[in-house]
Amino acid sequence: MFKVFIDGGEGTTGLRLAQRLKQRSDIELLTISSDLRKNLDARLEKIDLADVAFLCLPDAASREVAEAAKNCDTRIIDTSTAFRCDPDWAYGFPELGPRYLHAIQSSRRISNPGCHATGSIAVLAPLVKAGLIEKTGLYTLTSLTGYSGGGKKMIASYENLHDKELDAPRIYSLGQKHKHLPEILKYTGLEQSPIFLPIVAPYYAGMLVTAGFLMPTDLSLSAIRKLYHDFYRDQAFITVETSEEQPKMLGSNTLAGKDNLKIYICGNEERFTVSAQFDNLGKGASGAAIENMNIAMGLDPATGLEL
Repeated sequence: MFKVFIDGGEGTTGLRLAQRLKQRSDIELLTISSDLRKNLDARLEKIDLADVAFLCLPDAASREVAEAAKNCDTRIIDTSTAFRCDPDWAYGFPELGPRYLHAIQSSRRISNPGCHATGSIAVLAPLVKAGLIEKTGLYTLTSLTGYSGGGKKMIASYENLHDKELDAPRIYSLGQKHKHLPEILKYTGLEQSPIFLPIVAPYYAGMLVTAGFLMPTDLSLSAIRKLYHDFYRDQAFITVETSEEQPKMLGSNTLAGKDNLKIYICGNEERFTVSAQFDNLGKGASGAAIENMNIAMGLDPATGLEL
């Protein structure tokens, strides 16, 4: 049995983490009294006692804790944006290849990917690495998400008040400066940030990230599906739909409550789309964080998760 502490366990990511971890017999979940939740010294004591600590905090607060705990041997998994492009932190996306997996296995500091970034990287990285799309090309990503990804204030605005604007999907981050763009750029291998259209819709959880492309010469949908299937071969958390029969529709909340991600390639001989379907709180947040913890602790990555 090993000890785990969640710093910032009151938010959506922390709550899902606690829900999953409380069901496990191999973990002792350390707690802190409500009056000490903002006390840095008290939290650092818990982190020092733990084998693994999750930071579910705003960026500035994560940086403060990480700096204060810099000499601590506890494995720290941060779920904020703070360290995702920091070379001193392992990037928690093991499906990108052995280098990422080995970094998670050996590092004491792991940065969990963002939800929009998870889908975007899953969609783009195989094409970039295969040389089927130009690194310098300009691409458009559409990411449809449930409102739980916006945190407590957004959840409250959807569930406790009535506002006509909330009854329909809404595009946000229209200035093209979404906080997930730097990691999308870095881990896809692109040299130009994509046009990114995040859309929040009136349902709780689930995400669908889609990009479209012209079909490369002499390739087919089957060949593109095989490319993705080979890229994610033997991955428990990412699977590729290889059926020749295309879905009539893709739901953005189909995998709500799950911790896996599915890839769909659709289109025709002229152009195609690639979609990543998953739960923004699952593979997009808490599920990925537990996957990374399991890997770091030498466990089966799927332990305690729902695939």
